[in-house]
Amino acid sequence: MCLTFRKTLQVFASILALGLLSPASPVLAQTAPPQGGAPSSILSTGGGAALLDPSDTAFLLLDHQSGLFKTVKDVPIVEMRSNVVLLAKLATLMKIPVITTASEPNGTNGPLMPEINDHAPHAVYVGRKGEVNAWDNEDFVRTVRNTGKKTLIMAGVWTSVCVMFPALDARLAGFKVYAVMDASGDPSEMASRASLARFVQGGVIPTTTNAVLSEVHRTWNRPEAAQIGALYAHVSPHYAAVVESYNKAQEVARERPQQPRPVGRQ
Repeated sequence: MCLTFRKTLQVFASILALGLLSPASPVLAQTAPPQGGAPSSILSTGGGAALLDPSDTAFLLLDHQSGLFKTVKDVPIVEMRSNVVLLAKLATLMKIPVITTASEPNGTNGPLMPEINDHAPHAVYVGRKGEVNAWDNEDFVRTVRNTGKKTLIMAGVWTSVCVMFPALDARLAGFKVYAVMDASGDPSEMASRASLARFVQGGVIPTTTNAVLSEVHRTWNRPEAAQIGALYAHVSPHYAAVVESYNKAQEVARERPQQPRPVGRQ
């Protein structure tokens, strides 16, 4: 077993131990029975009880600013930016509220990435007055509460600050909170690992862009199936290649002249 893989296993084992020992463990948060009646996404089989409910969800995209991007070292910037775009597209397709914010967009951290508004024109921007923690800003918290949603999907730069601080505060305020790790970024691998452990200890659920897409999707038996398929191709170019190969094979099969069946002997 290579050293890097062994270290990775050790990190995740430690995080799992912290989560199981924590009284606010997200393991408990995901398996606890829903309060106040079952959300609409829970099926009669019980399927979906541990997953997010799209009808009760809002996306919070925090401080995805061009200047801060230059400091991110734990995930490739192109990949992170692409994942943020996917979240924006998904929110628009599924009519999920989006809230964006920046502490000081006219300062050194730079402006928010424009692709968010390009792909989620319904996003509501809340400017802050310099607060590092978005949850310290009354306008931001009021805007979140006004959505009426109790599940918050958060992503931002930096993970250890711009996502961590409001995520922990929102969790204590009674929200179910997810942190999208690959649509967020930190200045080092160490910061990212520490953030992951602290999320688990604080009851925030770490997730990925692909998982959010799949939890919102849930079934191909829906009118948005084709658009959702395109989103999978966005998040996984290899999946796009599979789809292209399948479509070409189907096209060739349709164009191929059918051979006459041999007549059996009488």
